[in-house]
Amino acid sequence: MKRLIRLLGVLVTAALLGTGLAATASTSASGAAVADRDCGDFSTQAASQRFFLDHGGPRSDPHRLDADGDGIACETLPCPCSYATGGGGGGGGGSTTPTVVRQWARVVRVVDGDTVDVRLAGGPTRRVRLIGINTPETSPRQCGAGLATQSARQLLPRGTRVRLVSDTRQPKKDRYGRLLRYVIKGSIDVNRAQVKRGWARVYVVGRGFTRVAGYRTAQRSAQAAPRGIWRTCR
Repeated sequence: MKRLIRLLGVLVTAALLGTGLAATASTSASGAAVADRDCGDFSTQAASQRFFLDHGGPRSDPHRLDADGDGIACETLPCPCSYATGGGGGGGGGSTTPTVVRQWARVVRVVDGDTVDVRLAGGPTRRVRLIGINTPETSPRQCGAGLATQSARQLLPRGTRVRLVSDTRQPKKDRYGRLLRYVIKGSIDVNRAQVKRGWARVYVVGRGFTRVAGYRTAQRSAQAAPRGIWRTCR
């Protein structure tokens, strides 16, 4: 009888140990699944972007791969690169709704009539190409280039606080790595203001942009006046 009791005790202990080991293994596996990652864990930017999207990006970034909050992970990694911002980066094939990136920043420098350097709130300095407009080039110098730049500087003095807003029909960046954004100062759409002042033309590429109708109205107004390049560069 005593032997039977001892045997049952051994069996119960073994069962409890087995359960504990299984639970430990399960916890370890779960911990491995959510182990923190950083940019050094990926060989290319495209690989980091796929992981970023598969784990909640750009709405959520638990691994802190998107330092400046622009929806693009690990931008210092070598290409191949990916600027996709829809979910399911692993190739699930489902449809997604394009996201709009909104960021606060302060103007550091106006480069020319349609390009500005900003410091993102809590982040680095980035170059922004204003969506939907094109101003005269400074190199080689085109008619109105200096005045278009001057107009942009009047609208965006150094230190001005602005909102940067992406467009769902445009990529988040251009091929040069510049952020593609509407630049909003208070209630003023600076991109459109440049068109209305006559120092920029409406610029439509790819799938266009959502504010194109209002920009074309502003351009017709500048042409009819005429203002800016429509007066100076005839």
